[in-house]
Amino acid sequence: MSAARYGTPAIILHWVSAVLVIGLIGWGIWMADLPKGDERSWAIGVHKSFGLIAILLIIVRLAWRLGHPPPDNPALAGAERKLASAAHRLLYLLLVLVPAAGFTSVSFTKYPLRFFGIPIPKPGYPDEALNDLFSGTHAFLAWTLAIVVVIHVAAAIRHGLRRDGTIQRMLPFVRN
Repeated sequence: MSAARYGTPAIILHWVSAVLVIGLIGWGIWMADLPKGDERSWAIGVHKSFGLIAILLIIVRLAWRLGHPPPDNPALAGAERKLASAAHRLLYLLLVLVPAAGFTSVSFTKYPLRFFGIPIPKPGYPDEALNDLFSGTHAFLAWTLAIVVVIHVAAAIRHGLRRDGTIQRMLPFVRN
């Protein structure tokens, strides 16, 4: 069964997002246990900078997706099609909410927001309670996103093992 491939821009956006999200989750886990000091401050600054890139990237992905719906996949039917659709919607939702919560958290710290060292204005003001609330929300949503990503990868592997053409739709340099 041959399913229509995604276009090159969608494939590029998918894989850049995948690398960025997995990198941010891994980096976030690593930096969370660093002791306060220069290394932790540097690690948080890097995380914030790539988080800002994640915000811009999801805006581009959503804009692209609005004008370019995914191609139909004849390998999916019934409940599996509905489950895949719901999973993708949840991924997109989390791709919006995780960096939004992180940005909101940062907006309520006393520390400046920098994009790779360049100061960026932030809308909030120092408020420890709000920072804690949004920081906790960011962490919870990031762990939720990590779980959903693992499920997404497991589903892709399952499709690969079934050889139903689904995984080839998003692989670069592969034709189904």
